Amino acid sequence: MKTIDVLFDEFQMTIEDLAEKAGMDVGRIEAVVMGRWLPSPVERKKLAAVFDTPIDEISWGHTMDPRNVRYRRMGLKEDF
Repeated sequence: MKTIDVLFDEFQMTIEDLAEKAGMDVGRIEAVVMGRWLPSPVERKKLAAVFDTPIDEISWGHTMDPRNVRYRRMGLKEDF
């Protein structure tokens, strides 16, 4: 089982290429590849078709930890 970002790298596509082939918005594709957005069932079908991979062989979970992103961006206010 592979994540969408691994498939994206293996197929050496750009965000724009994947968006065009899947018929999806570039911003949505970027969010899916970065692990910030969980695609809908319809979007999953489109993406799986582009990669010629069965839907159940792709891990669709979030891969980005939003807590770490927020703290890295703004910093912690408390001293531990």
